[in-house]
Amino acid sequence: MSAAVVATLVLLAVSGCAPRASEWADVPAVIAGGSATGVYYDYGSRLADELSDALDVDVSVDETEGSVDNLRRVAAGEALLGFAQGDAAADAVAGRGAFSEPLDIRAAARLYDEYVHVVVREDAAITGIDGLAGRVVSLGAVGSGVNVIATRILTAAGVDPGEVRNPQLDLRESIDALQSGEIDGFFWVGGLPTPGIEDLSEEVPLRLLPIEQEWVNAVNAQYSDAYRSSDFPAGVYALDSSVPTMAVPNYLVVSSDAPDAVVRDVLEVLFEARTRMAAELPAAALLGRRQAIFTEPVELHPGAVEYYRDERG
Repeated sequence: MSAAVVATLVLLAVSGCAPRASEWADVPAVIAGGSATGVYYDYGSRLADELSDALDVDVSVDETEGSVDNLRRVAAGEALLGFAQGDAAADAVAGRGAFSEPLDIRAAARLYDEYVHVVVREDAAITGIDGLAGRVVSLGAVGSGVNVIATRILTAAGVDPGEVRNPQLDLRESIDALQSGEIDGFFWVGGLPTPGIEDLSEEVPLRLLPIEQEWVNAVNAQYSDAYRSSDFPAGVYALDSSVPTMAVPNYLVVSSDAPDAVVRDVLEVLFEARTRMAAELPAAALLGRRQAIFTEPVELHPGAVEYYRDERG
């Protein structure tokens, strides 16, 4: 092979890598996760590792307060990617609820459904949502999607959220406080199983309070129609029988001005790595291209549209 041909091949190889290096140099290579004991953070950590290895970029995950915080960080350019509940994301693009104005965010993928947990100790004299009035119950940290959904469920169930003594704890703080008896219960929204709650259930017998279909209907009628009825299956968290609850989809979100090539890179790595991640992260196994595109009312990022269109072809 001549020196000229070798030089040409080297030039092509370098020029082929240059766009990726250039695009990634201009973005914050950070994933906005959530509580370190939740699925968001676990998923984000594994995705950050996969992106770093595959793309030769230094991607990290930040511990955050949850969906609302994540959406704000992505919109502000503090993070490239973030995990967000579908209801919080709908509020963000509409500029309502926790958001005083619309945020310019887009979706990269619908990842999996999250389940609303209302956790109390099994030996507590609390068997339903109506028993939370007057109790010390964390409705989630400030800036979390948990706080949004907990308030909506309490109202639908006929409980004034103001009657609940809410210490506003994140998941890790809630787990510690329930274990020590400082609180009577806590709300959480996450995938199954949520690692911190699974660990807690091995030390403290737990009860998950049921969320009725009529409450799900009431919340849907008033808000984004993002919710559906579901169940915690028997066996999860050592439950003896299934428990009705409410589920909400989870999205991986990006800023609207994220480069198309970067979003494509993220999705290529995400789908290629899902089987490896699912070995220790069950939620990753729920990712599928057919479902990933259903992110309304949050628009798919143009780079994501290109990726899914090419994969379908």
